[in-house]
Amino acid sequence: MESRLFIEVSVLVILTLISGVLAMAELAIVSSRRERLQMLVDNGDKGALMALHLSREPTAFLSTVQVGITLIGILIGAFGSASLTDALAQLIAHVEVLEPYSRTIALAVVVGTITFFNVVLGELVPKRLALRNPERFAAALARPMSLLASVARPLVRLLTLATMFFLRVLGIKGDLSETTVTEEEIKVLVEQGAQAGVFEEVERDMVESIFRFGDKQLRSLMTPRTEIAWLDINDPEEVIRETISQSHHSRFPVCDGTLDRVIGTVDAKDLLPDSWAGKPFDLRAVLRPPLFLPETMLALRALERFKQTGIQGALLVDEFGGVEGMVTLIDMMEAIVGDIPTAEEIAEPPIVEREDGSYLVDGSLDVDDLKDLLDVDELPDEGDYQTLGGFIVSLIGRLPRVGDRVEWEDYRFEVVDMDGNRIDKVLIAKPPAT
Repeated sequence: MESRLFIEVSVLVILTLISGVLAMAELAIVSSRRERLQMLVDNGDKGALMALHLSREPTAFLSTVQVGITLIGILIGAFGSASLTDALAQLIAHVEVLEPYSRTIALAVVVGTITFFNVVLGELVPKRLALRNPERFAAALARPMSLLASVARPLVRLLTLATMFFLRVLGIKGDLSETTVTEEEIKVLVEQGAQAGVFEEVERDMVESIFRFGDKQLRSLMTPRTEIAWLDINDPEEVIRETISQSHHSRFPVCDGTLDRVIGTVDAKDLLPDSWAGKPFDLRAVLRPPLFLPETMLALRALERFKQTGIQGALLVDEFGGVEGMVTLIDMMEAIVGDIPTAEEIAEPPIVEREDGSYLVDGSLDVDDLKDLLDVDELPDEGDYQTLGGFIVSLIGRLPRVGDRVEWEDYRFEVVDMDGNRIDKVLIAKPPAT
C-alpha cells in the first residue's frame, strides 16, 4: 500500500515538473530578445541557434506546448483524484464523525492540493525563473522542445484542422495565427519602459510625437501666411537685402507683387558670393522651382515628397490655390523632437507659468501641446483649428478682443493681447472656487 502510494505521488510530481518545464520553455522562447540570442549564436551556442529559429517561427512549438500542458493537466487531475482519493478517504474514515463524508472530504483535499502544487510548481515558479534569464533557458530547452514539436506534429496538425473546421462551421474564416501589434500597445510598452528606467523621458516623448506626427496635417505645422518672410522680385536690391538681414530664415519664396504669385524660391546662401564681391545680385538667376503642397496633406506624405524632390520646404495652398502658409523640414523635425527655439524664442518661451499657478501662453501654441498642458485627451471640434488661438475662436464663435473670457471644462481662458486679428497671448487659469 505504502509503496503504491509512493509511486502514485512520484508520478504526479513528475507530471507536474514536466508541465513546469513546458511552461518555462514557452515563456523563455516568447520573452527572449532575438538580438541577445543572436549574440549567443555568434559565440557558438547551438542551442541559441535553435531557440532563435523557434522564436521566428513559433506557431508549431507553441501549439505543441499548449497541447502538452493541457494533456498533462488532464492526466494529473484524473490520475490524482482516482488514486489518492481512495487512500485518503480510508484514513479519514477512521474518524467516526467524518466517516459518512470521508470520500467527499478526501476528494476536496486531493483536488485542492494537486491544484495548488500544479499552479505553483507547474506554472508560477518556472515562469518566474524563465523571466529572470529568458535567453539562457531558451537556449537550454530549445533542442528538446524542437524534438517534442517534431514528434507531436501529427497530433498538432490534427487538432489544428479540427479547430479550423469548427471555426468555419461558426462562420469564422481566415488565419487566426497572425496577431498584430497596435499603436496603443506600443505606447503602453514605452510608458512602462520609461517608468522602469529602460527608456529616457525624452525617448518616450519622441516615440509619442512620432505617432502623432503620422496623423498631422501640414497646416498644423506650417508658418501661417501672415508670418511668411517673402521677397518681391520687383523690389530694389536694398529692400531685398533688408528683408533677408532682418529675418532669421534662410529660404524665401520669391513673388511677383503678391504672395499668391510665387515664381520660385531662393536660398540666402546663393546670394552670398555676389554680396561678398560687392556685386549686385540677380534673384532670377538663382531662383529654384517652388514646391506646392495641399495644406491638408499628411506630414508623412510630405516628408516623402521632400525626399523625392530634394526640396526641404514647401508652400501650402488651400482648395482654391491660395497660399496659406509654408512648411520646412525643420518644422517637421520640431514636431518630433520638440521646438528648436531661436535665441529670441528662448527669451520668450511659449508657455510661462506664473506664481499663482496660471499660465501665460502664446496663441500659436499647437493643439497637441495645449492638450498636454491641460492634461486632456480631446478638445471640442478638434480638427477645425490647429492652435490655441483657433481653439479660443471656436469657443467664442467670433474674432475675440482683448479682455474676452471663456470657460471650458475646469479652465478659464482670457485673451490678454492681440496682434491685429491674431490672438497673441492667452491667460489660462482654473476659475476661483465659489
